[in-house]
Amino acid sequence: MKISRSLFATTLSSVLLTGCSFLGGSDEIEPAKLENIDQQFELSSVWSVKAVSNNKEYWPNLRMAVSDSLLFAADHGGSVVALDVQTGKQQWSVDLDLSVSGGVGYGAQKLVLGTIEGQIYALNAKDGSVLWSSSVSSEVLSSPAVNQKIVVAQSIDNRLYAFDAQTGKELWQHDAGAPILSVRGNSSSMILNNIVIAAFDNGKLIAFNTENGSLVWETRLALPKGRTELERMIDVDGEPILVGDIIYSVSYQGRLGALTRGTGRNLWFQDSSSHYSPAFSDGKLFVTEAKNDAVRAFKAGNGQEIWENNQLQYRELTGPVSFGDSIAVADAEGYLHLLNTETGVFMGRTKVGGSGVSTPIIVIGETLLVQANNGSISAYKIQ
Repeated sequence: MKISRSLFATTLSSVLLTGCSFLGGSDEIEPAKLENIDQQFELSSVWSVKAVSNNKEYWPNLRMAVSDSLLFAADHGGSVVALDVQTGKQQWSVDLDLSVSGGVGYGAQKLVLGTIEGQIYALNAKDGSVLWSSSVSSEVLSSPAVNQKIVVAQSIDNRLYAFDAQTGKELWQHDAGAPILSVRGNSSSMILNNIVIAAFDNGKLIAFNTENGSLVWETRLALPKGRTELERMIDVDGEPILVGDIIYSVSYQGRLGALTRGTGRNLWFQDSSSHYSPAFSDGKLFVTEAKNDAVRAFKAGNGQEIWENNQLQYRELTGPVSFGDSIAVADAEGYLHLLNTETGVFMGRTKVGGSGVSTPIIVIGETLLVQANNGSISAYKIQ
């Protein structure tokens, strides 16, 4: 059974509220109020456009993608647009009239999308024309991955599918088995030359041979703990990242871990819980914690915690991204926050928009790209 993040947050809040009332505390859990900060630099808006429609329920699953010069975005109604990264000028737009729920994936001049009906679509990144479509067993809630040879997509029932990138023909699939409970969402996979690395709702990371889907290695990132099914629920919804030959990944109600790309050998683990991918910068890893929206920094070499910033508690943060000498996160009220990578101290803040931000932030070169929940996309640079 998949539990949506919003439903789980409501359930958790109810439990916490009961505890607060029992102890005579506050009746509500309020997001942390923003205190004045020492603005060390200004974020300058380069451009802002209303690109796609408002469909907040699916924003975390409908992330943007970039090529060298274009930014791609989609909405739940099936509109897909390409914008010039430097100017925000629309290059093309198509209306697929589909219930898009996973995307956008980009690679090898192709865009790939998944739908609620369990369809995978490949589009030409030059003009948005449909190249092919194929089917999977259930809805797709993450961005498919694509390279010159294959497209890889994960469905909500914990199955992984590989398709020929040119024709859409199914090459192989893997059924990881669905746990009793998991967070509503899936991780996007990584395609690394001749292997695919995928994370599953059961807390496992598995490497597959791209040619035939045979297992290269398998490791467990998270282990169930607790007495109830809710306490024992684990999941990996954030895409693993690769730095050199080391893979870093973090799970919900589990661990942040480092493992070798070639063999999957575990190097270290650290207790952590997140719905999002970790970020890497200058020998450090950064995680947005699911429990209270704390932002934490760890040494990439051994997992030792360096700092924690808990001044944005319960503000429903996005996952972190590296941006210059800072780590950027956005929140549900539409604020963009920059934290110093060395200390976690705030370096800058700006209001993106009142509709809030849920979709992952993207950084390309010296430009930070943010998509608000009303469908507007803005580009920022540091002054």
